[in-house]
Amino acid sequence: MLLILDDIHKKHLEVLKSIDVKIVREFCRISIEHLFKGSNPKIYQSAAQRLNIEADLVKNVIAGVTQLFIEASKTMMSEIEFRDSIIVLGFHDDSQEELVKHYLENNQMIRSLLSSFDLDVPQYKNLEWRLDVQIASRSLRRAMEPTLLLRLQLEKEEETNDVILEADPSNVLHMTEVLEQALQEAKSQHCRRIMRSIK
Repeated sequence: MLLILDDIHKKHLEVLKSIDVKIVREFCRISIEHLFKGSNPKIYQSAAQRLNIEADLVKNVIAGVTQLFIEASKTMMSEIEFRDSIIVLGFHDDSQEELVKHYLENNQMIRSLLSSFDLDVPQYKNLEWRLDVQIASRSLRRAMEPTLLLRLQLEKEEETNDVILEADPSNVLHMTEVLEQALQEAKSQHCRRIMRSIK
């Protein structure tokens, strides 16, 4: 499997193809540091002065290398797959070796960092519903429309929260259709491929 990067990140990586391997090594080190400690404008400035290029260009290159490592770690690329991906991107041998070395050394740490960013979303526990219909009213001459009351129970870290929702039948039918479409999409080949790469 080859790594697929968008055109912006490919453009950011272009600079690495024409510079010395020592500078590629430095960009890799700064990119890993950027991942774990955040961005540091002073580093961008000093690297830009040494290379005699703009600080924004340095920032873009670091963003490109960082994205390369993140995408490869997300898909749990082997050394061969990662090497093939950067060959396709057009890096020369020395730069390839440097990128592969930094990827292999930091792959597990990047994966653990990415897993720590998982959203802590409440999970579905139960749903109760009640149909409310007003039979008659002296003040209203038109027909009464029924409403559906839903009590949705969500669980987060063994704590249950109730959410009360009210909807008319046409909205409930629409929600049902949308949820059925989402379930069908979840069964598709494309979605299964994405889920395998996330795990």
